[in-house]
Amino acid sequence: MGKLGNSGNNNSRRNFIKNTGVISLGLAGLTSGAIYCQSNTSSPKPSAKKRGNLFSGKPSSLQDRIERVLVATIGMQRFNWEQGTVAQALLEMGEYDLVVSFARAAIMRQVEGRFSVISGNMPINDCSSIGEAVLFAGKLTGDPIFLKGANEMLDVIKNTNHKNNEGIIYHTQEPTKFFMSDSFYMLPPFLAAAGEYDEALKQIEGYRKYLYNEKEHLYSHIWDAPNKKFAREDFWGVGNGWTAAGLTRVIKLLPDNRTEDKKRLILYVKDVVDGCLNYLREDGLFHNVINKPDSFIEVNLSQMISYTIFRGVAAGYFESTYLEKAEKMRKAANKHVDNLGYVQNVCGIPNFDRPYVAPEGQAFYLLMETAAKDLVKK
Repeated sequence: MGKLGNSGNNNSRRNFIKNTGVISLGLAGLTSGAIYCQSNTSSPKPSAKKRGNLFSGKPSSLQDRIERVLVATIGMQRFNWEQGTVAQALLEMGEYDLVVSFARAAIMRQVEGRFSVISGNMPINDCSSIGEAVLFAGKLTGDPIFLKGANEMLDVIKNTNHKNNEGIIYHTQEPTKFFMSDSFYMLPPFLAAAGEYDEALKQIEGYRKYLYNEKEHLYSHIWDAPNKKFAREDFWGVGNGWTAAGLTRVIKLLPDNRTEDKKRLILYVKDVVDGCLNYLREDGLFHNVINKPDSFIEVNLSQMISYTIFRGVAAGYFESTYLEKAEKMRKAANKHVDNLGYVQNVCGIPNFDRPYVAPEGQAFYLLMETAAKDLVKK
């Protein structure tokens, strides 16, 4: 992989892997009024609008709800994959000032070439998740700091030894050698955005080789490479959502002359969407482990598959017949947005073992609604 032109700590990102050393992520507090100074007692008090009334009462419209979700999302603390996923939502929404801000923040915390490092958490794939936003920020602003940062991240990907003998990069931080379904969304889109199409496709084929279940048309969550067995064979819902949404992004990023590659990825994305929809509940939601009714019901997979369908219909490779189920899932997800803009009952932080809230759940609500809006525009 070439550089772009102008045009130690084994913290795991999931508690599925390691139950110690996990940092809990809290929600930013929302105050009912601003703190202000008055040197003159006769000065007027700030108006209700200045003090903040965005969250007064119930949302008055879908746009009001989206704005609340956006504000709540920005206020949440984020690890690297969360920073990247939220930045992608902002990019697709057209919130370009925020995209530049998020990309700059990722570079502020760039450690040994890896974006968005907090508390030593720096798996290559997760750190790469904001790469497309960084590249966009560089093109938009012309600031060389973004190109420099992207090239440093690409150098890490090119030179790492943390991969198997086929060149497939392990999802987890050194020295743990696991492949995870999350990877589809984290690394290949950055590679494709950087023009490294062959490498993006190679990584996708590697993940598929180890995680894909031909019978269920779904992806298991974690493959333990050294021990040649699954660390988590379950068909984790959000993991399959990462797969579907990541493939969707790469399809869009591949140039038109990669026709056969696009066709192959389209088959992959339709396959996993169909695999998920086989288990869609009547209420428009899924179980956390897709085929296990005794696992909790969660919201984010519905958002992720809706997003995938909306983008696929707009691009012409999903039939419009899929829209009925996409709208059913979208409606179900909207029922779980509270008045403060938090999407409740997604697979939640900090351990992703319960229905709660999560930055990725927030981001995919925004991605879903943006994709639905863009489809209407067509």
